[in-house]
Amino acid sequence: QVQLVESGGGLVQAGGSLRLSCVASGRTFNSDPMGWFRQPLGEEREFVAAITHNSSLSYYGSSTKGRFTVSRDNAKNTLYLQMNSLEPEDTGIYYCARGKKFSDWEANYGYWGQGTQVTVSS
Repeated sequence: QVQLVESGGGLVQAGGSLRLSCVASGRTFNSDPMGWFRQPLGEEREFVAAITHNSSLSYYGSSTKGRFTVSRDNAKNTLYLQMNSLEPEDTGIYYCARGKKFSDWEANYGYWGQGTQVTVSS
């Protein structure tokens, strides 16, 4: 059974940084692309970033490109999201997901974590 557990969320002031982690278990981690999505309160979930199984490619949503960096350590079965220059608009629940394809489309991700809350104060 695939499990994904996010951590690292919290409250931070605008302009600050946070690093999210997602530990995977239950399936060979280095075989699948991974992604980060977020869901602001009352809004739909949106794509944040994705990375291929071997870290050869990464891709970002338009609102996070240049500020966020996705990475993975396959030896530790862990996915990361380094978030810099945070803005109040970045507030939401952040989810990691394991994908069938390297994609920004939710439907291509079959396994999801429970999410971690990120709150950015102005």
